[in-house]
Amino acid sequence: MKLKLKKHWTTTEAELQRFNTAFHQDTDKFDEFRIVLNKRFQALQDLLREKVTTMGYNWKWIKEALTSTCQEVLDRKKCHHKEEISIKTMENIQERKWESMGHTLCKSSNCSEASPNLES
Repeated sequence: MKLKLKKHWTTTEAELQRFNTAFHQDTDKFDEFRIVLNKRFQALQDLLREKVTTMGYNWKWIKEALTSTCQEVLDRKKCHHKEEISIKTMENIQERKWESMGHTLCKSSNCSEASPNLES
């Protein structure tokens, strides 16, 4: 008997965060984003000057500042998935099904078109 192990993914590491970058075209939003980001980095630089830190620690702070600023100003990107099969395609599939069913029904003895031929 084999045991299957389940993978437990942590959502923070595995999830890719996408932000609505279309707001950058709006100059007001872009200026707001730049101002908030500059404030965050200024505070971050002040913290890093006080402590002796490693590059990995600095990168963690930079990444956190960027993502939190994007979440605050830009919002998350909304996913709009296309329908797998369009309505037109569904109608074509349904039409083909009815055509094939009609041909198979006429081959049987219960078909209304085949009955007069059998009687004559």
